[in-house]
Amino acid sequence: MDLIRAIWAYRGFIAANVRRDFQARYQNSLLGAGWAILNPLAMIIVYTLIFAQLMRARLPGVDSTFAYSIYLCAGVLTWGLFSEVTTRSLTMFLESANLLKKISFPRICLPVVVVATACVNFAIVFALFTGFLVLSGNFPGLPYLALVPLLAIHLLFAIGLGVTLGVLNVFFRDVGQFFGIFLQFWFWLTPIVYPAAVLPPVIGRLMVLNPLAPLAGAYQSVLVNGQWPRWSGLVAPTIAALLLCALGLHLFKRRSGEMVDEL
Repeated sequence: MDLIRAIWAYRGFIAANVRRDFQARYQNSLLGAGWAILNPLAMIIVYTLIFAQLMRARLPGVDSTFAYSIYLCAGVLTWGLFSEVTTRSLTMFLESANLLKKISFPRICLPVVVVATACVNFAIVFALFTGFLVLSGNFPGLPYLALVPLLAIHLLFAIGLGVTLGVLNVFFRDVGQFFGIFLQFWFWLTPIVYPAAVLPPVIGRLMVLNPLAPLAGAYQSVLVNGQWPRWSGLVAPTIAALLLCALGLHLFKRRSGEMVDEL
């Protein structure tokens, strides 16, 4: 409860930092925030033209011109949210070293700024993707509502992992180097650009160790097939997300007082 009160008390500070981060990304550009729309729009168009039209890619059991494009966008966009939260959380305390030394404010505000900024960026991109689904006649209907709990689980997992790594990275800088490499392998070991069904049985069985695999499958089930996800398959990712949040919060409370000395 103390952390929630601190976040609420410093909501203006958080909002100002989110706005500053968003503006800094497009500073000194002629189109400004217009790039936030053009970049994801270009990505959707490229995926659609290359994978749906030129390559005529198909997914097993799905007969739709845009099936693979939607499959790919569903995985890449949600992975982008996870990647942004974790990678920015990894260095948030290091990048804010001067701020932490000069200004007294609740350090929990930094993870909140990271998550809020990532959510703003994701909301813009996913709104365009949703528009594409509607215009192409592939909007999933009511199962689209399932994205709310899916994104909640996904964000909890990313926040818990990000805060844990962010605290550890202050004291052990190798953590940041290792995670950058590990994240690349993690992406390709998650069924984002390929269906899990094409994997050899041995590797397919190992996929149960990847907590993001059932989440990726759930997104694709909703957006590609227009079906509700298999909720029982999301129990493990939910438990993992809650455990990571508990671990991250424990490390943060225990080590936050020592961070300034290390920075």
